[in-house]
Amino acid sequence: MTKQAQQTVLAAELPERGQPLAGGVFVTRYWLNGVERALILLPDELSGQWGEYGVEIKGAGSYSDGEANTRAMAESGSVIAVKALELDGFIPSCLEGQLLMAAKADGLVELREDRWHWLSSQRSAYDAYDMVFVGGWLSGNAKDDERLARPVRSLPIQ
Repeated sequence: MTKQAQQTVLAAELPERGQPLAGGVFVTRYWLNGVERALILLPDELSGQWGEYGVEIKGAGSYSDGEANTRAMAESGSVIAVKALELDGFIPSCLEGQLLMAAKADGLVELREDRWHWLSSQRSAYDAYDMVFVGGWLSGNAKDDERLARPVRSLPIQ
């Protein structure tokens, strides 16, 4: 029998930002597609290519919905996207990456500063967004470059 991941969280049961929640660290509350959600940084660190250079992935262009982007990436064969989904998480979008940077700047989470991290938001057939957490720099790089990814989880708040 496998353990099923938590699917929702009650507003009254949310911990303070930076405290444990659902297998990770509670980053912040945010709104996505009309639903208030809790963003959780998972402890895992993945490494790999975003995808194939020159191939545009339909459904991976959202600036805000990292889960939808990651599912589209996985369907196209992205190894790091598949690994993130196997952890019951996903690669953060540009918006979710900026929320992680804000939590890091507030001293609530630790993120590596020595490497660029993939975000799930596709920029073009050739590039995807990435971020370095030393100063929150957002950039676009070739999808076939090797980068880190820190999966997150997002739970609807009830």
